[in-house]
Amino acid sequence: MSSFGSRLPFGSRLHRAVATRGRLCVGIDPHDALLREWGLGVDARGVREFGLRTVDAAASTVGIVKPQVSFFERFGSAGFAALEEVMAAARAAGLLVIADAKRGDIGTTMDAYAAAWLTPGAPLEADALTVSPYLGVGALASTLAHALAHDKGVFVLAATSNPEAAALQTARVDAGTTIAAAVADEVVAADTSRGDWSSLGLVVGATVDLADRGLRPFARTVPILAPGFGAQGAEPADLARVFGGFADGVIASESRSILSAGPDRLSARIAERADMYRGDSHG
Repeated sequence: MSSFGSRLPFGSRLHRAVATRGRLCVGIDPHDALLREWGLGVDARGVREFGLRTVDAAASTVGIVKPQVSFFERFGSAGFAALEEVMAAARAAGLLVIADAKRGDIGTTMDAYAAAWLTPGAPLEADALTVSPYLGVGALASTLAHALAHDKGVFVLAATSNPEAAALQTARVDAGTTIAAAVADEVVAADTSRGDWSSLGLVVGATVDLADRGLRPFARTVPILAPGFGAQGAEPADLARVFGGFADGVIASESRSILSAGPDRLSARIAERADMYRGDSHG
């Protein structure tokens, strides 16, 4: 259970986590190469051990971790069991857990995803979930409502750094608004929480040209989950330049740049990277 106030809205807990432990989010991404470098098997047992070691190393330094679900689910039921254990251990250690699953569907299927990841007491319970809006933000309405009702969070993909996404996300809709900006506007409008920060956030790559995607600062603090720091090229010193008016709400996600330190140097690397962001943690 999070040490940042389990009965508070997710946005308030996230705000507290950033204010007290900085904006670094440690990704738990057990790639095959990393598993081998750590001396672990490329199997469910290996990803379990990898995840638990990362949780242990992160717990005393940062406030947020983000397991990449795909690296666990590839091992079937044993992989999901490992993921359940890793996420439960992280939450028990007082960390906020963002399940990076990028779920996106319609109707009762999306409702089932919400029940799986955003329901208190569920085996896969996380504090927040990443979702895809590209079947329409309206298709996520019940998931967003479910999250808010249970003090959970959702991060909606808005502007991603993969080159294949640019054509879709920069396409124009009514009054010349880009699709990425239209997604952001709908997510902002859907938030009915009254926390310090919104409980509904956006995923925006740290290597994306925000102006090109048509994104602009919002009237209230909407958290931005920003992959792309570290190994993908963005650095803490770039945060204000890249995000401008968004910068106060950025959650900087790093995985390979931290995990490549190996198990013996992991705690030290997390502390080093976390310190690089602390001066920007205005909240």
